[in-house]
Amino acid sequence: MASSIRASGSTDLAEAPASKARSGRATIASHEPPSIGFWADVWRRLRKNRAAMVGLWITLFLVAAAIVGPFLSPYAYSDQDFDHIFEGPSRAHWFGTDELGRDLLTRVLYGARISLSIGFVASFVNVVIGVPYGAISGYAGGKVDNLMMRTVDIIYGVPLLLWVILLMVVLKPGLVNIYIALGTVYWLTMARIVRGQVLSLREREFVEAARALGVSTPRILLRHIVPNTMGPIIVTMTLSVPQAIFVEAFLSYIGLGVQAPMASWGSLASDATEVLRVAPHLVFFPGMAIVVTMLAFNFLGDGMRDALDPRLRGTL
Repeated sequence: MASSIRASGSTDLAEAPASKARSGRATIASHEPPSIGFWADVWRRLRKNRAAMVGLWITLFLVAAAIVGPFLSPYAYSDQDFDHIFEGPSRAHWFGTDELGRDLLTRVLYGARISLSIGFVASFVNVVIGVPYGAISGYAGGKVDNLMMRTVDIIYGVPLLLWVILLMVVLKPGLVNIYIALGTVYWLTMARIVRGQVLSLREREFVEAARALGVSTPRILLRHIVPNTMGPIIVTMTLSVPQAIFVEAFLSYIGLGVQAPMASWGSLASDATEVLRVAPHLVFFPGMAIVVTMLAFNFLGDGMRDALDPRLRGTL
Protein backbone atom coordinates (compact mmCIF):
# COMPACT_ATOMS: atom_id res chain seq x y z
CA MET A 1 0.00 0.00 0.00
CA ALA A 2 2.73 2.43 0.96
CA SER A 3 4.75 1.51 -2.11
CA SER A 4 1.79 2.17 -4.36
CA ILE A 5 1.26 5.56 -2.71
CA ARG A 6 4.95 6.38 -3.17
CA ALA A 7 4.80 5.26 -6.80
CA SER A 8 1.73 7.33 -7.57
CA GLY A 9 3.23 10.29 -5.75
CA SER A 10 6.45 10.07 -7.70
CA THR A 11 4.46 9.81 -10.91
CA ASP A 12 2.46 12.89 -10.02
CA LEU A 13 5.65 14.74 -9.12
CA ALA A 14 7.25 13.70 -12.42
CA GLU A 15 4.25 14.74 -14.43
CA ALA A 16 3.91 18.11 -12.67
CA PRO A 17 7.05 19.71 -14.13
CA ALA A 18 6.18 18.37 -17.57
CA SER A 19 2.67 19.80 -17.38
CA LYS A 20 4.05 23.11 -16.15
CA ALA A 21 6.56 23.14 -19.00
CA ARG A 22 3.82 22.46 -21.52
CA SER A 23 1.61 25.16 -20.02
CA GLY A 24 4.59 27.53 -19.99
CA ARG A 25 5.28 26.85 -23.66
CA ALA A 26 1.60 27.36 -24.42
CA THR A 27 1.65 30.67 -22.55
CA ILE A 28 4.75 31.81 -24.40
CA ALA A 29 3.23 30.75 -27.72
CA SER A 30 0.02 32.59 -26.94
CA HIS A 31 2.00 35.80 -26.33
CA GLU A 32 4.00 35.57 -29.57
CA PRO A 33 3.00 38.39 -31.95
CA PRO A 34 1.18 37.20 -35.05
CA SER A 35 3.32 37.20 -38.19
CA ILE A 36 2.42 39.73 -40.88
CA GLY A 37 3.20 39.77 -44.57
CA PHE A 38 5.87 41.86 -46.26
CA TRP A 39 3.50 44.44 -47.76
CA ALA A 40 1.54 44.75 -44.53
CA ASP A 41 4.81 45.46 -42.74
CA VAL A 42 5.73 48.04 -45.42
CA TRP A 43 2.40 49.81 -44.92
CA ARG A 44 2.88 49.74 -41.13
CA ARG A 45 6.27 51.38 -41.40
CA LEU A 46 5.05 53.87 -44.01
CA ARG A 47 2.24 55.00 -41.72
CA LYS A 48 4.79 55.84 -39.02
CA ASN A 49 6.55 58.24 -41.39
CA ARG A 50 4.59 61.47 -41.01
CA ALA A 51 6.19 63.25 -43.96
CA ALA A 52 5.43 60.31 -46.24
CA MET A 53 1.80 60.17 -45.11
CA VAL A 54 1.42 63.92 -45.68
CA GLY A 55 2.83 63.41 -49.17
CA LEU A 56 0.45 60.51 -49.79
CA TRP A 57 -2.64 62.46 -48.74
CA ILE A 58 -1.60 65.52 -50.76
CA THR A 59 -1.03 63.31 -53.79
CA LEU A 60 -4.46 61.69 -53.42
CA PHE A 61 -6.04 65.12 -52.98
CA LEU A 62 -4.35 66.48 -56.12
CA VAL A 63 -5.45 63.49 -58.18
CA ALA A 64 -9.03 63.77 -56.91
CA ALA A 65 -9.07 67.54 -57.51
CA ALA A 66 -7.79 67.07 -61.07
CA ILE A 67 -10.47 64.47 -61.84
CA VAL A 68 -13.48 65.93 -60.05
CA GLY A 69 -12.61 69.60 -59.55
CA PRO A 70 -13.44 70.96 -63.01
CA PHE A 71 -16.91 69.39 -62.84
CA LEU A 72 -17.62 71.11 -59.51
CA SER A 73 -16.46 74.53 -60.67
CA PRO A 74 -19.25 76.98 -61.63
CA TYR A 75 -17.09 78.23 -64.48
CA ALA A 76 -16.07 76.52 -67.68
CA TYR A 77 -12.45 76.21 -68.70
CA SER A 78 -12.74 78.84 -71.47
CA ASP A 79 -15.44 81.18 -70.06
CA GLN A 80 -14.39 84.80 -70.58
CA ASP A 81 -15.57 87.83 -68.62
CA PHE A 82 -13.97 91.06 -69.81
CA ASP A 83 -15.55 92.98 -66.96
CA HIS A 84 -13.36 91.14 -64.44
CA ILE A 85 -9.91 90.87 -66.06
CA PHE A 86 -6.83 90.62 -63.80
CA GLU A 87 -9.08 90.35 -60.77
CA GLY A 88 -7.36 89.20 -57.60
CA PRO A 89 -8.56 86.34 -55.38
CA SER A 90 -12.14 86.91 -54.20
CA ARG A 91 -15.21 84.99 -53.08
CA ALA A 92 -16.37 84.70 -56.69
CA HIS A 93 -12.93 83.70 -58.03
CA TRP A 94 -10.81 82.04 -55.34
CA PHE A 95 -7.60 82.24 -57.41
CA GLY A 96 -8.56 85.39 -59.33
CA THR A 97 -8.93 85.81 -63.09
CA ASP A 98 -6.53 86.16 -66.01
CA GLU A 99 -6.18 88.66 -68.86
CA LEU A 100 -9.40 87.36 -70.48
CA GLY A 101 -11.41 87.18 -67.28
CA ARG A 102 -11.18 83.38 -67.07
CA ASP A 103 -11.36 81.75 -63.65
CA LEU A 104 -7.81 80.80 -62.67
CA LEU A 105 -8.84 78.07 -60.21
CA THR A 106 -10.69 76.20 -62.97
CA ARG A 107 -7.71 76.55 -65.29
CA VAL A 108 -5.31 75.31 -62.59
CA LEU A 109 -7.54 72.26 -62.03
CA TYR A 110 -7.59 71.52 -65.77
CA GLY A 111 -3.82 72.07 -65.87
CA ALA A 112 -3.44 69.51 -63.09
CA ARG A 113 -4.90 66.88 -65.41
CA ILE A 114 -2.23 67.52 -68.02
CA SER A 115 0.72 67.90 -65.64
CA LEU A 116 -0.18 64.83 -63.56
CA SER A 117 -0.96 62.75 -66.64
CA ILE A 118 2.52 63.51 -68.00
CA GLY A 119 4.05 62.44 -64.70
CA PHE A 120 2.07 59.19 -64.59
CA VAL A 121 2.80 58.42 -68.26
CA ALA A 122 6.52 58.84 -67.58
CA SER A 123 6.21 56.48 -64.60
CA PHE A 124 4.33 53.98 -66.77
CA VAL A 125 7.08 54.12 -69.40
CA ASN A 126 9.60 53.35 -66.66
CA VAL A 127 7.81 50.08 -65.93
CA VAL A 128 6.96 49.04 -69.49
CA ILE A 129 10.40 49.71 -71.01
CA GLY A 130 12.91 50.19 -68.20
CA VAL A 131 12.07 47.10 -66.12
CA PRO A 132 12.18 44.50 -68.95
CA TYR A 133 15.24 46.13 -70.51
CA GLY A 134 17.21 46.14 -67.26
CA ALA A 135 16.04 42.64 -66.27
CA ILE A 136 17.05 41.08 -69.59
CA SER A 137 20.39 42.89 -69.62
CA GLY A 138 21.30 41.88 -66.09
CA TYR A 139 20.17 38.26 -66.40
CA ALA A 140 21.73 37.60 -69.82
CA GLY A 141 25.11 39.09 -68.93
CA GLY A 142 28.13 38.83 -71.21
CA LYS A 143 27.99 40.39 -74.67
CA VAL A 144 24.25 40.98 -74.51
CA ASP A 145 24.56 42.94 -71.30
CA ASN A 146 27.54 44.87 -72.63
CA LEU A 147 25.73 45.84 -75.85
CA MET A 148 22.49 46.83 -74.11
CA MET A 149 24.15 48.92 -71.41
CA ARG A 150 26.55 50.66 -73.81
CA THR A 151 23.47 51.77 -75.73
CA VAL A 152 22.03 53.15 -72.50
CA ASP A 153 25.33 54.90 -71.75
CA ILE A 154 25.37 56.58 -75.16
CA ILE A 155 21.85 57.97 -74.71
CA TYR A 156 22.56 58.77 -71.07
CA GLY A 157 25.58 60.84 -72.11
CA VAL A 158 23.26 63.61 -73.28
CA PRO A 159 21.49 65.42 -70.40
CA LEU A 160 17.86 64.36 -70.13
CA LEU A 161 16.45 67.87 -70.38
CA LEU A 162 18.58 68.73 -73.40
CA TRP A 163 17.57 65.50 -75.14
CA VAL A 164 13.88 66.21 -74.57
CA ILE A 165 14.26 69.79 -75.82
CA LEU A 166 15.96 68.57 -79.02
CA LEU A 167 13.20 66.03 -79.60
CA MET A 168 10.50 68.64 -79.01
CA VAL A 169 12.14 70.97 -81.54
CA VAL A 170 12.03 68.16 -84.10
CA LEU A 171 8.55 66.85 -83.20
CA LYS A 172 6.95 70.30 -82.65
CA PRO A 173 5.19 71.30 -79.42
CA GLY A 174 2.16 69.34 -78.27
CA LEU A 175 0.94 67.00 -75.55
CA VAL A 176 1.35 63.79 -77.55
CA ASN A 177 4.86 64.79 -78.59
CA ILE A 178 5.76 65.41 -74.93
CA TYR A 179 4.67 61.84 -74.19
CA ILE A 180 6.86 60.59 -77.05
CA ALA A 181 9.88 62.70 -76.05
CA LEU A 182 9.75 61.57 -72.43
CA GLY A 183 9.06 57.98 -73.42
CA THR A 184 12.22 57.74 -75.51
CA VAL A 185 14.62 58.57 -72.67
CA TYR A 186 12.81 58.42 -69.35
CA TRP A 187 13.32 54.68 -68.81
CA LEU A 188 17.13 54.83 -68.73
CA THR A 189 17.50 55.29 -64.97
CA MET A 190 15.01 52.51 -64.26
CA ALA A 191 16.89 50.15 -66.60
CA ARG A 192 20.15 50.78 -64.75
CA ILE A 193 18.59 50.25 -61.34
CA VAL A 194 16.82 47.02 -62.32
CA ARG A 195 19.97 45.67 -64.00
CA GLY A 196 21.96 46.20 -60.81
CA GLN A 197 19.32 44.42 -58.76
CA VAL A 198 19.14 41.48 -61.18
CA LEU A 199 22.92 41.09 -61.18
CA SER A 200 22.80 40.63 -57.40
CA LEU A 201 19.91 38.13 -57.58
CA ARG A 202 20.66 35.90 -60.55
CA GLU A 203 23.18 33.73 -58.66
CA ARG A 204 21.03 33.32 -55.54
CA GLU A 205 19.98 29.86 -54.37
CA PHE A 206 16.31 30.14 -55.32
CA VAL A 207 17.25 31.14 -58.88
CA GLU A 208 19.72 28.26 -59.15
CA ALA A 209 17.02 25.89 -57.89
CA ALA A 210 14.59 27.16 -60.52
CA ARG A 211 17.18 26.60 -63.26
CA ALA A 212 17.85 23.07 -61.96
CA LEU A 213 14.13 22.31 -62.19
CA GLY A 214 14.12 23.38 -65.83
CA VAL A 215 12.13 26.60 -65.38
CA SER A 216 12.30 28.80 -68.49
CA THR A 217 14.19 32.10 -68.45
CA PRO A 218 11.08 34.31 -68.91
CA ARG A 219 9.37 32.53 -66.03
CA ILE A 220 12.42 32.91 -63.79
CA LEU A 221 12.48 36.63 -64.52
CA LEU A 222 8.74 37.13 -64.02
CA ARG A 223 8.19 34.86 -61.02
CA HIS A 224 11.46 34.91 -59.12
CA ILE A 225 13.68 37.88 -59.95
CA VAL A 226 11.50 40.88 -60.85
CA PRO A 227 9.19 40.50 -57.80
CA ASN A 228 12.28 40.70 -55.58
CA THR A 229 13.21 44.06 -57.15
CA MET A 230 9.82 45.69 -56.53
CA GLY A 231 11.16 47.92 -53.76
CA PRO A 232 13.58 49.94 -55.93
CA ILE A 233 11.09 49.85 -58.81
CA ILE A 234 8.29 51.42 -56.75
CA VAL A 235 10.60 54.07 -55.30
CA THR A 236 11.93 55.01 -58.74
CA MET A 237 8.40 55.20 -60.14
CA THR A 238 7.31 57.50 -57.31
CA LEU A 239 10.28 59.84 -57.69
CA SER A 240 10.00 59.95 -61.50
CA VAL A 241 6.57 61.62 -61.41
CA PRO A 242 7.73 65.02 -60.04
CA GLN A 243 10.75 64.95 -62.34
CA ALA A 244 8.51 64.56 -65.38
CA ILE A 245 6.17 67.31 -64.14
CA PHE A 246 9.14 69.65 -63.77
CA VAL A 247 10.40 68.82 -67.27
CA GLU A 248 6.95 69.51 -68.72
CA ALA A 249 6.68 72.78 -66.79
CA PHE A 250 10.07 73.87 -68.12
CA LEU A 251 9.14 72.92 -71.70
CA SER A 252 5.87 74.86 -71.43
CA TYR A 253 7.72 77.80 -69.91
CA ILE A 254 10.04 78.07 -72.94
CA GLY A 255 7.18 77.54 -75.40
CA LEU A 256 7.80 73.87 -76.28
CA GLY A 257 5.05 72.37 -74.15
CA VAL A 258 1.29 72.15 -74.61
CA GLN A 259 -0.29 74.76 -76.83
CA ALA A 260 -3.45 76.84 -76.45
CA PRO A 261 -6.28 76.26 -75.80
CA MET A 262 -4.78 73.49 -73.59
CA ALA A 263 -2.96 74.64 -70.50
CA SER A 264 -0.67 72.97 -67.99
CA TRP A 265 0.81 74.43 -64.84
CA GLY A 266 3.96 75.32 -66.77
CA SER A 267 2.12 77.08 -69.59
CA LEU A 268 -0.04 79.01 -67.10
CA ALA A 269 3.08 80.25 -65.31
CA SER A 270 4.74 81.06 -68.63
CA ASP A 271 1.82 83.13 -69.87
CA ALA A 272 1.64 84.99 -66.56
CA THR A 273 5.25 86.21 -66.63
CA GLU A 274 4.30 88.86 -69.20
CA VAL A 275 1.89 90.47 -66.72
CA LEU A 276 3.76 89.64 -63.52
CA ARG A 277 3.66 93.17 -62.14
CA VAL A 278 -0.01 93.65 -62.98
CA ALA A 279 -1.30 90.29 -61.71
CA PRO A 280 1.29 88.35 -59.66
CA HIS A 281 -1.37 85.86 -58.59
CA LEU A 282 -1.34 84.40 -62.11
CA VAL A 283 2.19 83.12 -61.46
CA PHE A 284 1.81 82.35 -57.77
CA PHE A 285 -0.96 79.73 -57.90
CA PRO A 286 0.36 77.57 -60.81
CA GLY A 287 3.86 77.83 -59.32
CA MET A 288 2.63 76.75 -55.90
CA ALA A 289 0.81 73.81 -57.49
CA ILE A 290 4.10 72.65 -59.04
CA VAL A 291 6.03 73.12 -55.79
CA VAL A 292 3.46 71.33 -53.62
CA THR A 293 3.21 68.41 -56.07
CA MET A 294 6.97 67.95 -56.27
CA LEU A 295 7.34 68.08 -52.48
CA ALA A 296 4.47 65.63 -51.97
CA PHE A 297 5.91 63.03 -54.36
CA ASN A 298 9.42 63.45 -52.98
CA PHE A 299 8.19 62.98 -49.40
CA LEU A 300 6.23 59.92 -50.49
CA GLY A 301 9.17 58.52 -52.44
CA ASP A 302 11.57 58.96 -49.52
CA GLY A 303 9.07 57.28 -47.20
CA MET A 304 8.60 54.37 -49.59
CA ARG A 305 12.37 53.94 -49.85
CA ASP A 306 12.69 53.74 -46.05
CA ALA A 307 9.69 51.42 -45.69
CA LEU A 308 10.94 49.04 -48.38
CA ASP A 309 14.56 48.98 -47.19
CA PRO A 310 15.19 45.50 -45.68
CA ARG A 311 17.97 46.91 -43.51
CA LEU A 312 15.39 48.96 -41.63
CA ARG A 313 12.99 46.06 -41.12
CA GLY A 314 12.00 45.85 -37.48
CA THR A 315 13.51 49.24 -36.59
CA LEU A 316 10.47 51.37 -37.40
